[in-house]
Amino acid sequence: MTNKETHSFKTEVQQLLNLIINSLYSNREIFLRELISNASDAIDKLRFAAQTDPDILGDDTEFKIKITADKENRTIEVADNGIGMTREEVIENIGTIAQSGTASFLAALEQSKKEGQLSPELIGQFGVGFYSAFIVADRVTLVTRAAGADTAVCWESAGDGAYTIEDTEKADRGTRVILHLRENKSEEEDELEDFTEEYTIRHIVRKHSDFVAYPIVMDVERDEPVPEDEAILDKDGKPVEGQTRKVVKEETLNSMKAIWLRDKNEVTEEEHNEFYRHLSHDWNPPLAHLHLKMEGVIEYTALLYVPAKAPFELFRAERKHGISLYCKRVFIMDDCKELFPEYLRFIKGVVDAPDLNLNVSREILQQDAVVRNIRKNLTKRVLKLFAEMGAEKYDTFYAELGPVLKEGVYTDIENREKLADLLRYRTTKSGEKRISLKDYVAGMKADQQEMYYITGDDLASLMNHPHLERLKEKGYEVLLMADPVDEWVVQSLTEYEGKKLKSAEKGDLDLDKVDEAQKGEYEKLLSHMKTVLEAKVKDVKPSTRLKESPACLSGDTYDMSAYMEKILKASGQQMPETKRVLELNLEHPAMAKIKALFEADKESEQLTDYINLMYDIALIGEGGRIDNPSRFSRIVGDLMAS
Repeated sequence: MTNKETHSFKTEVQQLLNLIINSLYSNREIFLRELISNASDAIDKLRFAAQTDPDILGDDTEFKIKITADKENRTIEVADNGIGMTREEVIENIGTIAQSGTASFLAALEQSKKEGQLSPELIGQFGVGFYSAFIVADRVTLVTRAAGADTAVCWESAGDGAYTIEDTEKADRGTRVILHLRENKSEEEDELEDFTEEYTIRHIVRKHSDFVAYPIVMDVERDEPVPEDEAILDKDGKPVEGQTRKVVKEETLNSMKAIWLRDKNEVTEEEHNEFYRHLSHDWNPPLAHLHLKMEGVIEYTALLYVPAKAPFELFRAERKHGISLYCKRVFIMDDCKELFPEYLRFIKGVVDAPDLNLNVSREILQQDAVVRNIRKNLTKRVLKLFAEMGAEKYDTFYAELGPVLKEGVYTDIENREKLADLLRYRTTKSGEKRISLKDYVAGMKADQQEMYYITGDDLASLMNHPHLERLKEKGYEVLLMADPVDEWVVQSLTEYEGKKLKSAEKGDLDLDKVDEAQKGEYEKLLSHMKTVLEAKVKDVKPSTRLKESPACLSGDTYDMSAYMEKILKASGQQMPETKRVLELNLEHPAMAKIKALFEADKESEQLTDYINLMYDIALIGEGGRIDNPSRFSRIVGDLMAS
């Protein structure tokens, strides 16, 4: 039985292998964590399948992960009796790792290298944990037999650009991964761990995999007293004292403690950090955790973690939720989207609900009253956790995950007020500090009726935006909203504590009354400018926003903002151009010059140029792109020359 084939790795896969081997060498021990984690996942999948097909287990019902070290041949093996893989699954999951986000992993690893912080958690986050074996091995052999299959498969590679795959024999289901360890080639490497040593293996398992739910076992050799009937006798016919013999016994290396079921006061910070690392493959300790045991009509236990750093895949379409669902310690599923809303997808942890149906499916979960109740309560408790964080810790959280949390403002009506309290923004007065909406309201001037904000993609540009000139003059604070998601936030959050949110670029700000005499003086010019610019603007009028700039563009109260239009265009959406209002600062000296040109010859080319220049200045002032850069350069050049 062979059917042997040789395949080549794709170029990016070989590049990935080189990066893993060379970049993460100082964290070599993570290979064992990843292989144990894969073995645990394989057993989880089998246990779940057995809920609906008990016969799939056969006579092999005692789950375990076995580590075998061979010092003489320099190999280490990790074996499980989980669900195993078919030939097709091996090619899909191991042979090509096309499903593992290779390009994303490479980009993240390169970024990590640039920042000078090579992160071992990248391996786990991007699902390429199996390949961490090549950090310590110059050849890896995988033998696997799928549950219910008659034949097994052998995959082998030296990580050198190719792999072989063939049919083989294996007596039982599950997977064996055999690592042929590299020879140490330098004095520095000689000082590193010997992964065939019992002590080293025990240390790594305790450090990284103590919480795995299945026994991680290893055969160990021990000295024990020789039984009397086998002992050597002295001249008096009595057993000689101190006789021992070598005995090989299978010992369990991990505690298998379901940390979430323990009393929360008994779990140490170190244990929390390691369990979080086990769940998330994140090398950084969590920022905060929440350990709940709910009793009553619905009982469940939850252990939840808030990451200190935003996961790399947070905004990717293939992103996963971080919650694993259990029922009486029996694994049901990971990536459990039903237990938390999308805007809390970064939360990692475990929920153990004993009242769930073990035959649960995603369709049943969506309709299950128990799940809906758990989701509602957990969401409220997590939002409360955020609200009770210290200012410094919350600032750290918000800098990383604020944009995701904001999604809840327009998707979670029930918790909108709580989420509004959690929002933080820089303002025209706060400098580098983000402030809450509550603090903004508390600092409003006595004559200020509305909360002013402006949206855009750059804080520096927003701070110096022409639309804010009169607001700043009056001492009114303006919220600077520089995340794309803020456009959806302000559509849903129209007021806070009875104060309406008002865009600084839309509608009439009613800051000052327009000088009617001055307006009448410029009325004919404004009408003419509207005619010249009729393809671009819907009106031309005196501005109550501007103090120093000559012109700006504004929208009506219910118009789409310029930034929203920019976002939608960038996403590829086709949409009609929105005509906006050209507002002019009638006190600016340029307007007097244009008025003089108009009164001298309203058909002159120079007047038309200057009218278009005013529009271009307004467009550039808000970060827009002008239609005719060459004309703009010519007019500005002529002005400079004159």
